[in-house]
Amino acid sequence: MTEKVQKTLRDSAAMRWTALLLLALAMFCSYVFMDILSPIKDLMQDTRGWDSGSFGRMQGAEVFLNVYVFFLIFAGIILDKMGVRFTAVLSGAVMLVGGLIKYYAVSDAFIGTGLETWFNNHLNWNGELPVIGAILPFAAGMPASAKLAALGFMFFGCGCEMAGITVSRGIVKWFKGRETALAMGSEMALARLGVATCMIFSPYFAKLGGTVHVSRSVAFGVVLLCIALIMFVTYFFMDKKLDAQTGEAEEKDDPFKISDLGKIFTSLGFWLVALLCVLYYSAIFPFQKYAVNMLQCNLTLTEAAPDTFWGGGSVTIIQYIVMLVVAVCAFASNFSKGKTLKFGLMGLAVVALVAYCYMGYMRGTAETIFAVFPLLAVAITPILGNYVDHKGKAATMLMLGSVLLVACHLTFAFILPMFKGSAVGGTVVAYVTILVLGASFSLVPAALWPSVPKLVDEKIIGSAYAAIFWIQNIGLGLFPALIGMVLNNTNPEGTAAHDLNYTWALVMLAALGIAALLISVYLKAVDKKKGYGLEEPNIK
Repeated sequence: MTEKVQKTLRDSAAMRWTALLLLALAMFCSYVFMDILSPIKDLMQDTRGWDSGSFGRMQGAEVFLNVYVFFLIFAGIILDKMGVRFTAVLSGAVMLVGGLIKYYAVSDAFIGTGLETWFNNHLNWNGELPVIGAILPFAAGMPASAKLAALGFMFFGCGCEMAGITVSRGIVKWFKGRETALAMGSEMALARLGVATCMIFSPYFAKLGGTVHVSRSVAFGVVLLCIALIMFVTYFFMDKKLDAQTGEAEEKDDPFKISDLGKIFTSLGFWLVALLCVLYYSAIFPFQKYAVNMLQCNLTLTEAAPDTFWGGGSVTIIQYIVMLVVAVCAFASNFSKGKTLKFGLMGLAVVALVAYCYMGYMRGTAETIFAVFPLLAVAITPILGNYVDHKGKAATMLMLGSVLLVACHLTFAFILPMFKGSAVGGTVVAYVTILVLGASFSLVPAALWPSVPKLVDEKIIGSAYAAIFWIQNIGLGLFPALIGMVLNNTNPEGTAAHDLNYTWALVMLAALGIAALLISVYLKAVDKKKGYGLEEPNIK
């Protein structure tokens, strides 16, 4: 007698991938909002009086509560106690609240209010203290709008970090024993496209209609945060139905324990990976927030006239569609079994990438040039992950990623300025360097995160990841402000937004890459001595 096997939602591939799509779209929307002001840094200086220091403190405020009020730890506790569904909706709501505060801060409605007067007269902390001063989200001399925007960004950061760990748990729940690695890679790829989406559309909305209103860009981001919340609410009901079918309680990890810290912090391998993580990511994510303005200051670009095709609004949509073709074809080629289809998709992706780059050049805007950054990462992340799984060489890959990082920042610092005056030469150097930086961005994460289970006891992996994220967030909060301080101190007061000298800021980021390279070399030596197995494949 055969027993009838009851099918659940996760037994259906369509339902599994629908759940993943809901979670991935929510993270995509959060990634767009995360850098919504990055491509319009110059407009923030011109219209709201945010110099580089104020801009950097506002950007660094995103992780302030996560690090210094330990909300990152609290988020893990909330997830453990309340489960995926509740935490997903809560994170979406907190992100939206933070987004609304940030929108009000940069809107015309804030100007002239009593709240603006209060922020002008308060929170004028001493920002001149070395290092410690850079940590503070508020400082004397910051416009009231920057202070209130920083407050809103703090709340957004809490929700975004909570969403990140919740989405990872949700994917494991729906794909355990199935296509977990593919699902996580797909979610990361879609989320990273949020960076390109932000770079393309934030300036578009800010300049819509020929008049500059920076609040429109933030409003676009807030609309996406509303969509993210809707995605999480929809996921809530899908997940609830799944639990009703299985009769299981929500799957939970072991909670973060203070007692675990002793075991973690006495592990040499943990410290090497944690330091490598904070150094590498501090040279990437904070750089993203200044990259467009850096290109504006180092490239000779002639923006297309608004009454031409290249300067019109329709080309923005067309270029975005071309970008999606690049991303989809490149990503899909990794999973195509037939050689004809595989190389056909790769060829189409290359042709579309060339077309995308040409369109960026013809439009003459720095933001459309930097938007190419995540495209190569989307293409090669599955390849690198598969290589580490089957061939190993994680420690070597970490070294290579650090070398590429240093080379890219030094190219931006010293070689790119040499092409100022040559529109074609400068644009080509910029595109190649940005694409290589995107490749580096894939190399390190693909090797870094799978290495953690080899370095700490299996029972404290969750706590080890939480500790690494906390250490990483220190750098992500510190370096946006430090970059702003370096720019203010190495440029004469009153320097125009498009005339800043980025050399020393980029040298500082390259120094982070050099430090990461030294640690990765030492990590490889320690691995050889202690036998962590970092150079061995994950699948044996």
